[in-house]
Amino acid sequence: MPSSPPADIGAPLSAVDTPALLLDLDAMTRNLERMAARVRALGVRLRPHAKSHKSSAIAAKQIALGAIGVCCQKVSEAEALVADGIDNVLVSNEVVGERKLARLAALARRARVGACIDQQESIGLLAEAARAAGSRIDVLVEIDVGARRCGVAPGGAASALAAQIARCDNLRFAGLQAYHGSAQHLRTPRERRAAIDAAQAAVEETLGPLMSAGFSCETVGGAGTGTFLIEGGSGVWNELQPGSYVFMDQDYARNTPDEGANAPMFEHALFVLATVMSATSPDQAVIDAGHKALSNDSGFPAVWQRPDISYHRPSDEHGMLAYAEGAKRLAWGDKVLLVPGHCDPTVNLYDWYVGVRGFGTPDAHVETLWPVTARGAVT
Repeated sequence: MPSSPPADIGAPLSAVDTPALLLDLDAMTRNLERMAARVRALGVRLRPHAKSHKSSAIAAKQIALGAIGVCCQKVSEAEALVADGIDNVLVSNEVVGERKLARLAALARRARVGACIDQQESIGLLAEAARAAGSRIDVLVEIDVGARRCGVAPGGAASALAAQIARCDNLRFAGLQAYHGSAQHLRTPRERRAAIDAAQAAVEETLGPLMSAGFSCETVGGAGTGTFLIEGGSGVWNELQPGSYVFMDQDYARNTPDEGANAPMFEHALFVLATVMSATSPDQAVIDAGHKALSNDSGFPAVWQRPDISYHRPSDEHGMLAYAEGAKRLAWGDKVLLVPGHCDPTVNLYDWYVGVRGFGTPDAHVETLWPVTARGAVT
């Protein structure tokens, strides 16, 4: 059962209980509009990844700006969003297990649903689940374009899977899933370009046998926040799946931007608000945001607009803030804003988004409270 919201609508930012997951609504809106405009200019489709935000409210905003639907990574994420009115979802991941397949097939009676496969055993099981549910599922064959995670090897293997899918009345071969996840966090534009050039070669190696076998690829999907400009301009990918652009996080901030800009295209819009709970030491302050409030898998958070303070040595419920020489000390009860190292798993720790208008001004206040719709949806 969700916890009570950490604030009331209309309350000043100073009245928000902590730790809390904050959204700068103005920055988030600019991020949504920038991505929609860039993808529109590239002439391809946008299917943003909802695993980053797990929110039907944000997904609806993305669709209102032109996205054709969203991606989810889990069946339970898709179920939660469809229940809130999102009617076009791709589960951009392999789905294994009779119970999950039955749920996916049942969901396809209520919305347009797609799934990914990378081996023949999955096809018959998925087809049987769809037959039993009386539904039809779009299927993308996932190929390994360099991430060395899921996916068949590039080349002819995808054709054999496409042929098997085409023989199933309740399945439809819809194209290829070609996502290079690890390329998103290569730090320089040159590194990212090289990785996606190699991925493009893998896709082209696969498209040849598919076309020769008589299959057209309605969709070649993939791309993320770090590389979408490359895939989108390639002439190969026609459906882009970025997710983190909505919020950005500290790890993405470490990337050197493309296009020679001095600042990233997207802004930090997601923060964790924390309170100083102990200030007895002259060398550090202790805040109420530790491992249970922040995901540290991609590094520790940054203290917003305080480069003279660093976060370190977290435990379950505590985070330590260390001062650089000459830094102004924090007092007991002070509140600090943290930019998460990795937005996706941090979001999954919270029941509520606290949407703030006028962020960064004395008039900052809570304008909206959104539940994290698919929080804990891991099956």
